[in-house]
Amino acid sequence: MKKHIFRITGMLFLAVLAVTQATQAQERVAVNVPFDFNAGNTKLPAGEYVVGKSDHIATMLKIERADGTAAILVPSNAAESNASQSESKLVFHKYGDRYFLSQVWTAGSARGRELMKSAAEKEVALSARIEKPEQVTLFASLISPK
Repeated sequence: MKKHIFRITGMLFLAVLAVTQATQAQERVAVNVPFDFNAGNTKLPAGEYVVGKSDHIATMLKIERADGTAAILVPSNAAESNASQSESKLVFHKYGDRYFLSQVWTAGSARGRELMKSAAEKEVALSARIEKPEQVTLFASLISPK
């Protein structure tokens, strides 16, 4: 009897975990970026963007123009904060007048995504002799799952 209860409890835990992961994968944010920026190895123009995890690969972020004219996938790593975020936001590294997307956070979660420094960002940081870049944060709107 104890084994049966333990199995049922374990299966329920796995089901809840799967639903939580599926919900997190669908979270997307909308943001107006007022400057050109790099995401991974791609330079993107200023404008309205929708950012979220890829539907198929959890480690990839999908960054698409809000009008649907372009989209890219960039690799990212899990990031964790000590507390849940009060607002959705994108964090950029700034070197002079160059911006590089660094992190994406969604409101209500202590987990976010962090982009690795691209070769271009490393080169700009080295040439500018900046060890710690300025950080620019843009607040975003959470988009409801489809």
